[in-house]
Amino acid sequence: MVVSLQLDRKIAEETAPVWAKVKDFVTPMEWPDQARLISEINALKKERDAVILAHNYMTPEIFHGVGDYVGDSLGLAKEAARSSAKVIVQAGVHFMAETSKILSPDKTVLIPDLKAGCSLAEAITGADVRLIKQRYPGIPVVTYVNTTADVKAETDICCTSANAVQVVEWAAKEWGVDKVILIPDEFLARNVAAQTTVGIIAWKGRCIVHERFRAADIEEMRQAYPGAEILAHPECPEDVLAAADFAGSTAAMTDYITAKKPRQVVLITECSMAANIKGDVPEVDFIGPCNLCPYMKRITLTNIRDCLRDMRFEVTVPEEMIAPAALAVQRMIDLPPPLVPARYDMIKARHHVSVELI
Repeated sequence: MVVSLQLDRKIAEETAPVWAKVKDFVTPMEWPDQARLISEINALKKERDAVILAHNYMTPEIFHGVGDYVGDSLGLAKEAARSSAKVIVQAGVHFMAETSKILSPDKTVLIPDLKAGCSLAEAITGADVRLIKQRYPGIPVVTYVNTTADVKAETDICCTSANAVQVVEWAAKEWGVDKVILIPDEFLARNVAAQTTVGIIAWKGRCIVHERFRAADIEEMRQAYPGAEILAHPECPEDVLAAADFAGSTAAMTDYITAKKPRQVVLITECSMAANIKGDVPEVDFIGPCNLCPYMKRITLTNIRDCLRDMRFEVTVPEEMIAPAALAVQRMIDLPPPLVPARYDMIKARHHVSVELI
């Protein structure tokens, strides 16, 4: 390998398995610096007794190079609770780091960049939820994990896109009601509503990555690549999911691709998702379009290294929020896994489903 000549032999050997997975997305010119950072970060993890939780939207060199646990929000939440490490580094966005702190209040939780936020999490506050509960007394509040700690503290149970339908139906049964509040993602709420008979009260929050996709994008891809399978995330508008071949969480999309190994795939989600799956299934050809998340892309190997080296930036949650927020997250974690992989079947969806938008 040419790039190994620019690297210390030990580092080249240590990082060779990572290079094999990222070489289609990292140039040989970039790799020596990245390999050195990966080696340094992995050494710092041992020194600090730290683990790195890397979301599916991290860039490939982070995802494959330094992530100890990788996956979607639900998977990372579970790993945060199970980890015995003293330090957790969240290679993701701020609400994820808060969730790790909520589940592991005695551990040090770090995030490499304090500006790694989320448009969806910023769409609603705890004060908003308190007003919603006043307006709809007795109706359970199901909150997407893509929310801040103060919102989770006002929540009955959290959900992710992987288990939102299951959680909504559990909450309705547990509270003995026929409708629930599902916040803050409007499109997730509408897509969940099409999968259940439970009534949905929703909030007009949106993800800046997924709200920009259109059904016309899928039509264009079908014309250009007639044999490609198109997979969409449930934070996309309803017509996008209806036009796709499969719709599900990032974990569900990953499982679908690794199991079926279609020749060509279009992923209607954040750009790094395709690059990360490609590392494990190189025979699959991934085609655009995709949208970048500017918040996720604030996390880099350099600031992960700095974060561990200098033990910055620590994420804290007010003590009074931890117990109620932990209850909401733990209720979600304690639910039994679904019998079949989570997916949003928009072909069999119930039509003309009404959603009450707050």
